[in-house]
Amino acid sequence: MKTKELIVYLTASYPNITFTKELIAGVAEVGADRVELGIPFSDPVADGDVIQTANLRSLANGFKVSDIFEISEATASLTDLYWMGYANTFYHKGMAMMLSRAQELGVKGFIIPDLPYEEFIPYRALFDEHNIHNITFVAPTDSEERIGLIANQAKGFIYLVAYAGITGADKSEDLRSVIEATRLLTQVPIFLGFGVNEKNAKEKAQDVDGVIVGSAIIKHLIDNTLTASEKMDKILTSVRVIKESINS
Repeated sequence: MKTKELIVYLTASYPNITFTKELIAGVAEVGADRVELGIPFSDPVADGDVIQTANLRSLANGFKVSDIFEISEATASLTDLYWMGYANTFYHKGMAMMLSRAQELGVKGFIIPDLPYEEFIPYRALFDEHNIHNITFVAPTDSEERIGLIANQAKGFIYLVAYAGITGADKSEDLRSVIEATRLLTQVPIFLGFGVNEKNAKEKAQDVDGVIVGSAIIKHLIDNTLTASEKMDKILTSVRVIKESINS
């Protein structure tokens, strides 16, 4: 049986750049196959309270986009690294510049929740030129026609949204028809995100190639009752448990 993958979301530069670098190295060592490096943004509309809190704290600490470059330079050789952020950041800095820096640093792709398929099309040639994947989203509300459009141009992996809403919620929907429709159209791996945690990861991973875990990890990162070393220990334990769970 093919090993199921685990993608871990981490908010950049919280509590600081050094901790993020060490955390990426740690999660890669204990089982994360890919890392989604979150670019802090003041209005992360797809994210729930936990990730929003981490975003706002990182910004309050003085986060700059250049932090992403520094972190990536130190860690892209350790795991498949993706930049997750909102379109405003990429537009403000310039998509061409961001793609160029990502290519130089060895980043695999971008995950931009508010860049729908139609708005990505003008950038497709630029992404291809820099060999950077634009990770596309499939949701349970998508029609078969729309799934076809998305799946036919998918690269890297498809981000299957577990439910309509924001990250971190405890919801579930029957995704079998969506997964079946997507698999008919692409060989690209399908990873399930939104609401995945230690308790439900095995079930969530059942019909897909892996899972994406964010809020269940970041809740430890924002817990101010923990020391830095305790945060690290809890996150690494959680990653190890989830990776073992989805492959047991």
